[in-house]
Amino acid sequence: MLLHELLTPSSVLCGLEGGSKKRILENAAEIISEQHPDMSSSSVFNGLHSREKLGSTGIGDGIAIPHCRLAECTEAKGYLVKLDTPIDFDAIDGKPVDLLFILIVPEDSTSEHLATLASVAELFSQEEARTKLRESQDSHSLYETLCELSAA
Repeated sequence: MLLHELLTPSSVLCGLEGGSKKRILENAAEIISEQHPDMSSSSVFNGLHSREKLGSTGIGDGIAIPHCRLAECTEAKGYLVKLDTPIDFDAIDGKPVDLLFILIVPEDSTSEHLATLASVAELFSQEEARTKLRESQDSHSLYETLCELSAA
């Protein structure tokens, strides 16, 4: 599955506020739950937070890929988040994070989950892609940019 197939314009969040890793995950969980009422904000947050306890999903260069499997999730959901102010995410390179790709998948979708994570990591490993995403000033342009990058 291509990354842009996981996203809708409403799943791209530019300027999400938070100030800390925990608060960003809480805010994102609330938005995800509002858009997908079958998944409670507490189960989304707990899934993402539990995964972070195993080790940070901050992969370096200002990027994090929080992800989890949830029983309530019926199909993979992706959220692209651009923060106005980078936050400490315990990333492997120690740099603060300003771009996140949140991935939530059904509990039993192991191979799809891993393939999608690999696609996200590959895209965000490209400096040109990171730069273009960071240059986006609003959710619409951020969505368009990711669609162009992931379709290329």
